[in-house]
Amino acid sequence: MTAPSATAATVTGSRVLAHPAREEIRIEGVLHALSDPMRLRVVRELAAADGELTCSRIELPVSKSTSTHHFRVLRESGVVRQSYRGTAKMNGLRRDDLDMLFPGLLDAVLDAANRQADRFGGA
Repeated sequence: MTAPSATAATVTGSRVLAHPAREEIRIEGVLHALSDPMRLRVVRELAAADGELTCSRIELPVSKSTSTHHFRVLRESGVVRQSYRGTAKMNGLRRDDLDMLFPGLLDAVLDAANRQADRFGGA
């Protein structure tokens, strides 16, 4: 994956989180990010939410460092946008960007993930 452009960084105070610009998002990065069950769980929760969610609001059955890794992969692939509000790291799905670049992909993946959860009775 190419390094995110400086203009794509989210700046709040002294904290900077790099995000790929829309034109830098690549399908293989998005598919890699969505291929992990924990990251797909995060995306499903963000898609179901009315707005942004904090990292702590999305409970994952993994260690904090592993959870941080999953959020970083989602951010660096262009699937989510993260920003700080005070000490909370907020997460939002980059639905508009993904829908523009890969029409129907996110909806198809979410639909398939929800059907699978229904089949196996879980998240």
